[in-house]
Amino acid sequence: MNKSFSIITFGIAYILLNLTSCKEQNRVQAPRTLVENGTAYLVQDSILIPTADGAKIHAIVVRKSEMKEPSPAVLFHTIYARKSDLDRAKKAANHGYVGVVSYTRGKGLSPDSIVPYKHEATDTYEVIDWISKQDWSNQKVGMYGGSYVGFTQWAAAKNKVHPALKTIVPSVSAAPGIAEPMENGIHWNFHYPWHHYVSNNKYLDTTLYYNGQRWHNLNMKWYETGVAYNAMDSLDGLPNPQFRERLLHPTYDTYWQHMMPYKEEFAHINIPVLATTGYYDGGQVGTQYYLKEHTKYNTNAAHYLVIGPYTHFGAQEKPSSHIFGYDIDAVAQIDITELIFEWFDHILKGKAKPALLQDKINYQVMGANKWGHAPALQAMANDTLRYYLNNRRSGVAFASLFGTGNHGKDEHYTLSDQPLDSNQYLEQVIDFTDRSNLTWNSSGWRTIVADSLMVGGGFSFVTKPFESDFELNGSFGGEISVSINKKDFDYTVVLFEQTPDGKFFALTLPYKARASFAHSHERRQLLTPCEKTKLPFGIVRMTSKRISKGSRLVVVINGNKEPFTELNYGTGKDISEETIQDAKEPLIIKWYGDGYIEIPIMAN
Repeated sequence: MNKSFSIITFGIAYILLNLTSCKEQNRVQAPRTLVENGTAYLVQDSILIPTADGAKIHAIVVRKSEMKEPSPAVLFHTIYARKSDLDRAKKAANHGYVGVVSYTRGKGLSPDSIVPYKHEATDTYEVIDWISKQDWSNQKVGMYGGSYVGFTQWAAAKNKVHPALKTIVPSVSAAPGIAEPMENGIHWNFHYPWHHYVSNNKYLDTTLYYNGQRWHNLNMKWYETGVAYNAMDSLDGLPNPQFRERLLHPTYDTYWQHMMPYKEEFAHINIPVLATTGYYDGGQVGTQYYLKEHTKYNTNAAHYLVIGPYTHFGAQEKPSSHIFGYDIDAVAQIDITELIFEWFDHILKGKAKPALLQDKINYQVMGANKWGHAPALQAMANDTLRYYLNNRRSGVAFASLFGTGNHGKDEHYTLSDQPLDSNQYLEQVIDFTDRSNLTWNSSGWRTIVADSLMVGGGFSFVTKPFESDFELNGSFGGEISVSINKKDFDYTVVLFEQTPDGKFFALTLPYKARASFAHSHERRQLLTPCEKTKLPFGIVRMTSKRISKGSRLVVVINGNKEPFTELNYGTGKDISEETIQDAKEPLIIKWYGDGYIEIPIMAN
C-alpha cells in the first residue's frame, strides 16, 4: 500500500473518530416520559453540561409534555445534591416553567473534583448559556434558592449578567468571606463539619454531618485542651483541607473577592432581585450585605426584600408558626415558595407583581400583626434613640441565669440618653486559661421569649419604661468605647425588649464581632494595649417589632470565651494559630460610658 495513501487514510479515520467522540461527549440525553397523578413529564436527569475549562456540570431538566412552545426556565444551582432533586425540578414544571436543577462541579454525575465556591461564577453563567440554547427555551431564565444556592445566584452575575438571566431570587444568602465561615471577622465552628457534608461524596454525607454529638464533643475537646483552631481536624482525626485553606484567608482578600460581586461589579446588575430572610436567620448578614452593596453601586437597583420573624429554613420555603418559644403573627405565616413563583410569573410572564411587595423593603412588624413597607432600609425609621452605656446601677432587678446554670437575681446598669463622665467604665476580666468557667453561656440568647436573662460575665443595661407604643425598625448601630490590655478581642451584643411582665424578648440573633475588623473586612487593625478606642458596629441583623408601653429595652454586652467560635487570645498573631499557651495574663476589658447604641424607630 502506498505510504502516503496510508497516512491520509489514517488521518481521515482519526478525524472521523474524534468527530464521533466529540459528538458523543456533547450529546444531550434524550428525554423520557414520566407519568404521575395523570400528569406527563419529559425528564432528562443525567445531563452533563461541558464548561470552557473542560469540567462537566450535572443537570436535571423537567418539563410537562404538554408544553409545546419555548418557555421560560427556573434554575436551582446547588452544592446540596440530593436524589430527590427531580421533585424540585417538577415543582417548577407544575408552575408552568421548565425546571432545571444543576450542581456544583464534582457533584452528582460530574466526574470532576468537588470545589465549593470557587467556580460558581463561571459555571452558573455557562449553565444559563446552555439553557438559552435549548429548543424548549424562550431565552428567559430565573434563578432561586437559599443559603449556598442564594450565593450561586449572585456569583452568576459577578462578571456580567447573561442576557437570558432575567431575575434572581436569593434567599438567606451565603456571602463567603463576609457571612461565612466568618461573621464580622469571627470564624464559627458549625462550618467545620459543613465541608465534610458537601465534599465527602457525590451527594451529601448525612451520616457524618448529622452526628451532632460528634461535633459537640469535638468543640468541647478543642475548647478544653486549648489547641490551635487550625488543628481542629488533627484533633478530630479526619483531614479537612478545605477548612484549613479558608483559615489562610482571615481577611476579605482576593481569595474571597473572586467568588461573588465585589464593589463596582454590583453596578452592572440591572435585573430585578427579590431577596428573603428572617430576623432569626443566620444568613441575614449575607442578605444585608448584597442589598447594601447592590443599592450602593447601582442607585437604580430594582432590589426587593421580604423579611419577617423567620429562621434560616423558614425564610426559604414556608415558615413555622412557632419558633423558639414565639408564636409568629398570623400575617407573617406566608408561603415563601408561592411568593417566589408569583414573582417569576410577574417577571418572566408579565403578570401582576405579588401583592405583598408594596415597596422595596417589606418587613413584618412583630406584635402588631401587620406588614410595613419602605423604599429603602433607612426609610423604615423616622427617628433614632441614642443610649449610652454607663456604670450606674438602674435599680431594676431581673431573674438571671448565670453561666454556671444557677438561677438568681441580678440588677441592670442604666442606658441613659446623655453621656456621663467619659472616663467612667465597667471592667470585665476574662481568664482564657480557666476552662472550668464556661462563660460562653453569656451569649445572652437561648430562646426568643424567656423568663430570665443570661448575662454571665458581661453586663446588662436597661432603659426607663416607655410611655407609649412605638415600632423598632431596622438594625441597631452606634459604637463601643473600650480599652483592653491586649491587641485584640471578640465581643457580643444582644438586644431585648423587657416586657412589663418581666419577660425578655430577643429582638434578633446576637451580634458578634472582632475588634480588629471593626473598621474594615479587608484589613486587620490591631488595638493598642491600654489605649481607649471606638469600635463602630458592622453588619447587625435587622428586626421589626412593636415595643409596648411600659416595656424597656435591654442591651447585654460581653467579651467572648466560648467553644463554638474561634478563641481570640489577643496576641495579634494569626488567631487560628493561637493556643492556650498564648493566653497568659487575663484579658481586661474596660467598657466606657461614652459608648452608645442607636436604635432606629418609627415614632407615631
